[in-house]
Amino acid sequence: MHSIETRQSWYIAGATLTMLCLASGASMTVVIGLVPIAQTLDSGRSLPSLATALGYLGTGVGGVLCGLLAGRFGQRAVAMLGGIAISTGLAIASLAEPWSLLVGIGLGVGLFGNGALFPPMLAYVSLWFDRRRGSALALVSSGQYVAGFIWPTVFERTINSFGWRATMLVYGILAAAIIVALAVLVLRPPPVAQAGMGGIRSIAGAQVLGMAPNKALALLAAASFLCCVPMAMPAAHLVAFCGDLGIATSRGAAMLSVLLLAAFLSRQFWGWLSDRLGGLWTITLGGIAQTLGMLGFLATLDEAGLFFAAAAYGLGFAGIVPAYVLAVRELFPAIEVTWRVPALLMCSLAGMAFGAWLAGAIYDGVGFYAAAWWAGIAFSLAQLALVGALLARARRFMPAPP
Repeated sequence: MHSIETRQSWYIAGATLTMLCLASGASMTVVIGLVPIAQTLDSGRSLPSLATALGYLGTGVGGVLCGLLAGRFGQRAVAMLGGIAISTGLAIASLAEPWSLLVGIGLGVGLFGNGALFPPMLAYVSLWFDRRRGSALALVSSGQYVAGFIWPTVFERTINSFGWRATMLVYGILAAAIIVALAVLVLRPPPVAQAGMGGIRSIAGAQVLGMAPNKALALLAAASFLCCVPMAMPAAHLVAFCGDLGIATSRGAAMLSVLLLAAFLSRQFWGWLSDRLGGLWTITLGGIAQTLGMLGFLATLDEAGLFFAAAAYGLGFAGIVPAYVLAVRELFPAIEVTWRVPALLMCSLAGMAFGAWLAGAIYDGVGFYAAAWWAGIAFSLAQLALVGALLARARRFMPAPP
């Protein structure tokens, strides 16, 4: 069968990576500015943590809504909406009121910003690839990690020099201009694969893993929620965690950059591996690595040790989310991708939202982060149990590859 992958496929993947890097940077203004935002608004850390959580949750809900809009109006128009919404949301958040922070990040940056870019764009890119779909998904979904390497140090300096409000306002304008331009110049209707694994089912309602299709998706989505609760904790609280240990904010931001750079580099390996093992096996191995990585934050409290723990954690968890998207493409027909992928990612991002909030709430309750890390490990173990059950069903009901 002739491959649908072309040079244009990789141009679109590169443009998508850039757009997702810029979109993820909008959320990171709150992560890096968590302490000064809490001081300005005279709130505990739970308020900016709640804003981060609403951003994740808004991205998930918005992904389903904007996925449906993309099916009707095309991904180009929806991506343009996302860029404009990010700029508007950061402008509202910069008004420096509790309500404006929650509305700007939750609705602007989350629901209509990242919600129009992250879940629909992953579904869109998956329709441009067949042979190297796992690698392509790993690349484009690394936008948040590229953002994590680039923006923490930049935002730490601009927030110290100009304040978090000016940083949000200027960054929003820059991100919107580039995202809209790339959407206009690069995005095109995709060639939808109609056959093979993840192709159109010949019999409507055919079972998936021996279950009704929606039940199989619900279990997969539940597992993605469980894995993303611990995934959000270090990413959202590492800078604040370092500050509590007497480590300078600049070093904490650099540590977050190391974590996310390691995640970007290893995600390319996980993508290569997923093309060979499949989505469910990659999820399982990634979940084991994430659990071990969380233990690293409990093993040491000195700066050098935490730099190593951050890098190890980034190497471990990076491949899980694109592997979930790949699993959906392997198990379900391509024609359903515009709603099944965003529906799954809505649960993933709800887990990220809950994890970001939970770590802040636990800290406010007990005054230290170790309890939050232990809670994250418990969620990770629960995910491994559920994915293990799905993998056992896959071995039973899916035919072996030729």
